[in-house]
Formats: sequence, structure tokens, C-alpha cells
Amino acid sequence: MSDSPVMRITGRILTGPGPEDVRDELWVVGGRITYDRPVAAAVDVTVSGWVLPGLVDAHCHVGLDAHGAVEAAVSEKQALTDRDAGALLLRDAGSPADTRWIDDREDLPRIIRAGRHIARTRRYIRNFAHEIEPADLVSFVRREARRGDGWVKLVGDWIDRESGDLAPCWPREPVREAIEAAHREGARVTAHCFAESSLRDLVEAGIDCVEHATGLTEETIPLFAERGVAIVPTLVNIATFPRLADGGQEKFPRWAAHMRRLHERRYDTVRAAWDAGIDVFVGTDAGGSLPHGLVAQEVAELVRAGIPAVDALSATAWKAREWLGRPGLTEGAPADLVVCAEDPRRDVRALAGPSRVVLRGQVVA
Repeated sequence: MSDSPVMRITGRILTGPGPEDVRDELWVVGGRITYDRPVAAAVDVTVSGWVLPGLVDAHCHVGLDAHGAVEAAVSEKQALTDRDAGALLLRDAGSPADTRWIDDREDLPRIIRAGRHIARTRRYIRNFAHEIEPADLVSFVRREARRGDGWVKLVGDWIDRESGDLAPCWPREPVREAIEAAHREGARVTAHCFAESSLRDLVEAGIDCVEHATGLTEETIPLFAERGVAIVPTLVNIATFPRLADGGQEKFPRWAAHMRRLHERRYDTVRAAWDAGIDVFVGTDAGGSLPHGLVAQEVAELVRAGIPAVDALSATAWKAREWLGRPGLTEGAPADLVVCAEDPRRDVRALAGPSRVVLRGQVVA
């Protein structure tokens, strides 16, 4: 952006999670980061504080509300809410809306799309997903891989009305073939999974990530660690399980009891996964029934689960960006960054209400 102001940013520039990953100053010239003081350039803006790369919400849904796709004006408001909270890189984990127009907006976050959810017929939230049968899974995965930005989203389990409880959506062989097809298209695959019973088949089929992962157990945690499968726990969403269980108690008491058990052990599950070496990333599940702008709350939830603060920060900053193939505070990178008044490594609550948000070299919040 040639018309971007020349910006001097001072304080503590946190280029990584380690104590040695700290610099005192960076410059923004032409919308990009440099650590070389520009020659004879007038400084338009000076910002000071604790500086992080733009935060990552690795599970959100721009273009979606509780009833399905939304109009562009609502999508814009969702994206702006995330931006103002410091989430400047969003992995959109399934949306029926076409949000490609956001890519042309200099003032909105960058989005990595997973296309539209792919679910089993009548086994997911109405109006959210392609609802298909296993024979069509490979063709729909190829389609969404080509429409997305390197990711495909499956619904791995959902309530089965006959059994009255959570159950896997896909037979083992079709899901293996579908994941292989996505990989041939250059896309990674993630899946919505609440229950225990869907996880082994998906991991052994080669899946790359699991969303929520509340069903992890002592049997499957080592498998995730061995295969390098990441998880995005979305703890701010898991907090809604008791309310959901209460709503379904009369019709599906087995499911309701199961959801309450998963909720009760959620922190232990996440901490056990982290202890085993599983990569854990920050995602809020914003959209659907949850508001946007919850990234700081999700980081705080990971700390509450027992993950050290600097690692919870990395799950939304340095490591998250590396996982998604996007740069952090590196020479020549786009100037997408968040400035906090206090050190977020000491207290992650400093992420709530950042003092400045800089997107593409412009102070936007």
C-alpha cells in the first residue's frame, strides 16, 4: 500500500514466544514491516506497547448465523468485530455464504476458507451444510477443496435420532478416500467432532485437524500425537453444552447426559492433549449461535485449562500463523499487528481491548 503512513512502533516487539524473541522497534513502510530505519522518511504515526502479530481465530464462520447464510452487510459486521478484537487472520471453518468479496477490502481481516460444511443427510444444523450420503463424499470433498483456501470441513459426528446419542456420520472407507482426494487437491481436512466414537477412524484415515475434540480419551490422545493431528478446542463454544443439554433433555436424554459429561471434563481433556504434545490452536466457533470477537476469551479459556500463558498466546499468534502458512512479525511481512498496553505473556487478559490494531499498515482500531 504505497499510500500507507510511515509508522514507528516502539516498546516490546514480540516476534516469537521465547524470551529472546523481543525487539525494541519496528517500522511500517508501504504497509509492510521493516526493522531497518527508513532513510529520510517522515514518521506519520508512532505507536508504543507490547506488540504481537495479528491474532488468529482458527475456527469461525463469517457469513453464517444460527439460521444459515447471511447478507453481505452482516458478514461485514462480523468481520469488523473480529478485526477490532485483534483477530486479523480467520480460518473460516465452514460457511454457506460467498465471502470472496472480503478479499478486496483493505480494512477487513484476511480469511482462509474451508468452503461449506459437508455433512450426512439430516445429521447437522439445517441450512449450514451440504447434506449428502457416503457415495457422494469424495466428489463433494473435491468440490469444496477447489472452492476453499486449502481446507475442507467435514461433520464427523452428530446426534443420531435412532440411537438418541452422538454417533459417527461416515463409514471408515469413504472418509479415507475423501481425505486422500482432498490431499491430492492440495487441501487439508478438518472435522467437527464432539464424541469419542468418531475420532479413531478419522485419524487413521489421515485427517489433519479436529474441531472441538471433546471426545479425546487416553486411547485416542496418543494416536493424535503420533499422527500429528491438531485440535481447535473452541472452549467458549463448549461452555454452551449444559444449555444445549437442557434443551434436548426430554427428547434425547442419552445425548443430553453425554454432552454434560463432555463439558464437565473439557479442561482436563485439553490439558491432557497439550501434555501429550498435540498442537492446540485458538478458535471461537463465532458465527452460528456465538458472537464474533471472542478471541481473547478463548485464549483465557486455554490458560484456565492449564496451558501456560505463553503457549496459549502462541496458539493464536506465532505458532498459529506458522500452522496456517502466514507470516508473523518478519521483515517484509504485511503489517498486521496488535498492540497491548501490558505484557500479555504475564497475563493474557491484556489481549482484551487492545490499545491499537494495525491492519495492512493502517491503524484500524
